[in-house]
Amino acid sequence: MSSRLILNQKNFDITINRLCFELIENHDDFNDSVIIGLQPRGVNLSNRITKQLRQFLPGKTILSGNLDITFFRDDFRRRESVIVPSATQIDFIIENKKVILVDDVLYTGRTIRAALDALLAFGRPSKVELVVLIDRKFSRHLPIEPDYVGKAIDTIMSDKVKVTWNETDGKDEVWLFTSQKEE
Repeated sequence: MSSRLILNQKNFDITINRLCFELIENHDDFNDSVIIGLQPRGVNLSNRITKQLRQFLPGKTILSGNLDITFFRDDFRRRESVIVPSATQIDFIIENKKVILVDDVLYTGRTIRAALDALLAFGRPSKVELVVLIDRKFSRHLPIEPDYVGKAIDTIMSDKVKVTWNETDGKDEVWLFTSQKEE
């Protein structure tokens, strides 16, 4: 298996800043917008984006929360082990708000489909947008596309993308692991 660094620490930070500026362009002061990170690893990106936005927009209230989609997934009953959900923390109403869903990697689209189902328990948003750090193009099972992309990469089904976070892994990086032998 070979590996390739997709984003190093410096590019990781630049990418998150760019995503924040794109969000500011489209959401202005965030009065009608909320940010929701998908458990477990989308929360890392969501927290980082929210923290950066608060620095860029001092004095503005930016609502953010975390959403667990465990029991909304179409494959949760297929697992042999006991399923342990993460915490959902949304202490605001999303009714008629612009919801910005945040996840680290977009792969098949099934996680986002489950998130859309889970989101309805908290109200009906006026709009839902998707932010991802990595878009694994050519791997979709569902017609879901991100509105904001940190980096798009071409991958095949056997490839693995690993995002490491300083908060949990000690380093901000994105790696691509491929089982193909290069000739």
